[in-house]
Amino acid sequence: MERKIYLDNASTTYVSNEVMAEMLPCFNTLYGNAGSLHSFGRDAVAILDRARDRVKNAINANKANEIYFTSGGTEADNWAIIGVAHANANKGKHIITSAIEHHAVLHACEQLEKEGFEITYLPVDQYGLVKMPELLHAIRKDTILISVMTVNNEVGTIQNIKTIAKIAHDYGILFHTDAVQAIGHVKMDVQDMEIDLMSMSAHKIHGPKGVGALYVKNGIRIDPITYGGTSQERGKRSGTENIPAIAGFGKAIEIATKNYIITNKKLHSIRDYFLEKLKEKVEYFQVNGHPHQKSNAILNVSFYGIEGESILMLLDLAGICVSTASACTSKSLLPSHVLKAMGVPDDIAQGSIRFSFGTNISKSDVDYVTDEIQKVVAKLRAISPIQAGRI
Repeated sequence: MERKIYLDNASTTYVSNEVMAEMLPCFNTLYGNAGSLHSFGRDAVAILDRARDRVKNAINANKANEIYFTSGGTEADNWAIIGVAHANANKGKHIITSAIEHHAVLHACEQLEKEGFEITYLPVDQYGLVKMPELLHAIRKDTILISVMTVNNEVGTIQNIKTIAKIAHDYGILFHTDAVQAIGHVKMDVQDMEIDLMSMSAHKIHGPKGVGALYVKNGIRIDPITYGGTSQERGKRSGTENIPAIAGFGKAIEIATKNYIITNKKLHSIRDYFLEKLKEKVEYFQVNGHPHQKSNAILNVSFYGIEGESILMLLDLAGICVSTASACTSKSLLPSHVLKAMGVPDDIAQGSIRFSFGTNISKSDVDYVTDEIQKVVAKLRAISPIQAGRI
């Protein structure tokens, strides 16, 4: 049987057995609509309430009614950015974000620019960290929102979220963070970190695809971006609730936060072992992202003198699944906007691969993967017109 090793967990994860067990009754036994008044509807509401409590507890929200379920992280990001902008436009039309955000944030900001809002895209340093002096310099009297992701989805750098949130509040500005890659890898406490709005997604933590949540601190003004119902999500997000997926999300985030310490120890060990073996077998590469302040789940590597797409395809033939960037942009031939913002030259950025680990990866798997990388890199460099050692 062909060996298959999945190292693309930042794109999506498998659904765990515990999560599937939580979801299954919602398909064929407890299948009511939460908007219905009969007993089947009430059973669905009970499932919805339990999941909301689980998300609330996982992120230490003050109340369960601060959790709004969405179709995923993209909708949560869009809603946070556009919903807050529309609701607070009378106070100002200036928003600050970073140049390395997920496109769910960047494209939402681009849409607002078409509507007359002004967006400041903060530069980052060589490690992907937002520069605090630049942030302070960007703040204006009409700034209404600052949005900076917690963990970068391509290089794994962890931002100084608590500091950024405090700066925002010192100036009376709302703060949003995309925590899609952070849940389960960084301890997210919305009260301690002073977060006003936070986006989450289930399928990065062994939950189902197509469901996420937006935390909105009570008292924050936010307009809906979907219309058609008045009862769902307390009138803020229309559409019949996806009860099976929401139930799965609740279970997934409960497990992810409960096992946070054990998971991170395992991922740290695997990532370090992977890098150690890679250094033994391959020359001329660089690791992108912060050397210490980073997620244990993500390792972004640029191999000099060759293209990432070629590496990806040859590794795939060997049964190894990796990515060149975010899954949402991996089919683009353009250099990563994240690496570009970090100052990585285009020719080096083009040779980048993102390895993202799960706890099911063994040292034997790592040995196999790094052996295959050694073969692939040697093969590609032998036919490359660029000598890797001279980049």
